Parts: sequence; structure tokens; C-alpha cells
Amino acid sequence: MTYDLYIGDRSFSSWSLRGWLMFARFGLPVRTHMVGLYDGTLREDLSALAPARLVPVMRTPEGTVVADTLAMAETLHERHPDAGLWPADPALRALARWLVAEMHSGFGALRGDCAMQLLYRWDGFAPSDAVLADIDRVQQLWATARAASGSDTPWLFGDYSLADVFYAPVAARIAGYGLAAGPEAQAYVDAHLAQPDFRRWRAMGLTKSYDPVPYALDLPTSAWPGPAPIPARAVDSGPSENETCPYSGDPVTHFLETGGKVFGFCNAFCRDKTVNDPAAWPKFTALLDSTS
Repeated sequence: MTYDLYIGDRSFSSWSLRGWLMFARFGLPVRTHMVGLYDGTLREDLSALAPARLVPVMRTPEGTVVADTLAMAETLHERHPDAGLWPADPALRALARWLVAEMHSGFGALRGDCAMQLLYRWDGFAPSDAVLADIDRVQQLWATARAASGSDTPWLFGDYSLADVFYAPVAARIAGYGLAAGPEAQAYVDAHLAQPDFRRWRAMGLTKSYDPVPYALDLPTSAWPGPAPIPARAVDSGPSENETCPYSGDPVTHFLETGGKVFGFCNAFCRDKTVNDPAAWPKFTALLDSTS
């Protein structure tokens, strides 16, 4: 009962982030496949999934291909009605669908002027009046959801839902461009940046470098405004505290150092995603704790 999910570059593909969070946040089994969104191989990589032509795309365990995140969301809800993808209350579910639909089809200025990027924060970005209007509208919708649901959690409808999935890239845009938001909206943005699945997605994205960087601006940058990662660095060799990779269980071949100790992994990707944000990975933090 495992799905296949085809995604683009994690640092820049906002739609792929939505698709991945649908599975990661609700515990649905999935295999991810990277396609060449910025490498020129997108059409070839998706050829077996035609007429799908954009990411993300999912294939059900039975082989049905579903493209477009809104279609994916509804299909997953139909197939997993007890997973909690939408709010249980009918009125709140209707409101959540409204917020998702408006996100799916609107906010053109925010999308066009502030392409999602998870590398750093642009300093000195001057938003247009249209972008500011989009941010005002986003904050109005978020406040409406929280008021209707009486949420006392970081999320719009109490429990994390598809509404939060669809607004995760908006939170990333507000963070990545230093866009001004009110205290309640900023707290919601900060919750996304600290959410472990979001942090893991970003950490995996940082394993790939770009030259040139997509959507680059002629502006200075500063550190990504999410939680500061535990300092770690790749090293050439062990010995390591562990003999097998904390993720795969395979023998270690690649190494990182943190806190004066060396840990091993089965490949460069496992090591590098951990270097980028060690605290985002429960299996690694369990290993780290076991040696303290």
C-alpha cells in the first residue's frame, strides 16, 4: 500500500513541498522520486506519468496517476478518511477547503515576486503594494480560521491539517523575504519553520548546490530564520561512535563530527542531510543521546 511521489528540487519547489507534507505529516507510506525540475529533464522524467507535466505527481498503489496538489489532497482524503487530513467538523472542513482553494488559485503577486527558496533570508527586499495586499489577505484568512476553530495550537484548525500543508510555502516566503507580519501570523510562520517535517525537507534540499542559484536577487542574505541547527560538519573518516547507519542499518562509509564525536552513515546523502540540521532527525538524535 505504498504510494509513489514525484517531486522537484526541495529548496525551490513549493508545490512539491505541499505534496510531500501530505504524506509525511499524516504517516502515509510513500516512496519519493526526484525529477529534474531545474536540470532540464522534467519532461523525460515524467513521461511515464503522462499527461502529468508538472510536479508533484503521485501514483497510487494500484497504479492510478494523480497530478495537481488539490486533486492529490482530495484523493488521499477519500482513501484515508481516518488520517485527519481535513478537520472533522463539517463547517471547519468547509472553511479549510476554502482557504486551500484560495491558496491554490490566488496570491499571484506573492508567488511571482517571492519565489519560494529555503536557502537563506533576503535582506532589504522591498515588497510591492500587490505583495503587501496578498500578505494582508493571507493574515485575514489565517485569523478567520483560528477564530472559527478556537485553535489553541500553532495550527489553523487545532490539529495540523491540509490547510497548514498548503500554507507552509507561504510561511516560507514570509520568512525567506523578511516580509512583515503581525504577531499571530508571525507565530504561525515560526511554527512551520520549527516543524520537524519541514526542517527535514529543508535539510534534504540543502544537500544540493546550485550555480547559478534559481531566482537570485541582487540583495544581501542572512541566515535562514528557522531554529539554529546544532553545529556539525562532514569529515573524511572515522572511527565513528556507530557501526551502522542510523537510517538504513547498513555499514557506515561517510562521517560527520558534532560535539567532538564522529558518527557514521551509509552514504553522502544520509550524512549531509544530517549535517544540515542534526536535531531534525529522530533516529540520529536518539543515537546522539545514546553516546552522551
